[in-house]
Amino acid sequence: MSAESPQPPAVTVENLTKVFKAGLGKAAFTAVRDLSLTVNDGEVYGLIGPNGCGKSTTMKAILGLVTPTSGRTAVFGRPSTRVESRSEVGFLPENPYFYKHLNGLETLLFYGRLCSMSGKELKDRAREMLALTGLEDAADRRVAGYSKGMLQRLGLAQALLHRPRLVVLDEPTAGVDPAGSRKIRDLILGFKEQGITVLVTSHLLEQMQEVCDRVGIMAHGRMVREGRLDELIAVENETELVLADASPELLAEIRALVESRGHGARVVRSGHPRTTLEKLFLEVADQ
Repeated sequence: MSAESPQPPAVTVENLTKVFKAGLGKAAFTAVRDLSLTVNDGEVYGLIGPNGCGKSTTMKAILGLVTPTSGRTAVFGRPSTRVESRSEVGFLPENPYFYKHLNGLETLLFYGRLCSMSGKELKDRAREMLALTGLEDAADRRVAGYSKGMLQRLGLAQALLHRPRLVVLDEPTAGVDPAGSRKIRDLILGFKEQGITVLVTSHLLEQMQEVCDRVGIMAHGRMVREGRLDELIAVENETELVLADASPELLAEIRALVESRGHGARVVRSGHPRTTLEKLFLEVADQ
C-alpha cells in the first residue's frame, strides 16, 4: 500500500514576479521580483520590509486579488487564481471598512451570510468571536463609535468567523494604542495555540519578534533574508556564557576552567547572544 502524500504547505509562493504597467511615456514598475517563500501549516510567518518593498503586492497575489506576471502562488495546494483557494482564508486588511450604521453583532451577521453561514450557528459563532476579541460589551454599539483598536479587533472577529485554517493580517496593529496592540498580539498567539496558520506584516518589529516562528525580510521586491527567528537574530560571531552563583573572580575565567574548577558554579545557558529583529531589519535595509 502506498504511503499517504504529504500535506501541502499553507502558503506556497514560487518565483513570483509582478509588473504593473504604467501610462503612456512611463516605464513599467516591478513590484515583486522572482520571490519564493513557504508558510508551513500551523506557524506564524512574518513578512517585513520598508514601504514599497512589495509586501502588500505579495499578499494580494496570495489572496488572488492580483494576477502574477509570472510565477505562481497557492493556498493549501490550491492555486490562488481559483476561487475555492479562499474558502479557508480569513483576511484583515490594514484599514478594514465596515458599514457605520450597523452595530458589532450585525456586522458579523452580515459577513457570516456572505460566507454562507446562517441561523443559530451564525449567531452563536458571531457572539463567540465578539467575546474572543473583547468586544462582547460593544456588540450592540454602532460601529461608527468604535475606536481604531476596536475596529481592528472587529476585523479579526470577521476574519475568523468562518473558521479559516489560514489568517492573513496586513498591519493589524496600525494606528492602535499600546493596550489594543497587546490585545491583538495575544490573539495572534492564541491562533497559534489553536493550530491556525498566520501570515502577518507589521512595522512593529518588537511585536513581530514576540509572535513569529519564521520571518522573511523583503527589499526592492526581493527576499533578502529568511529563516527561523531564533536563527536570524543570533549573533554568529559571539558566544555568551550565563553562570549562576559564580564569584566575580570566576566570571573572568573561560568556560573550560569553570567546568573543571567548579566552586559551586554551574553553566545555566551558553550559545549565541541575540540581537533584535529591529536591528537585523535596519542592517539588511542599509545593505
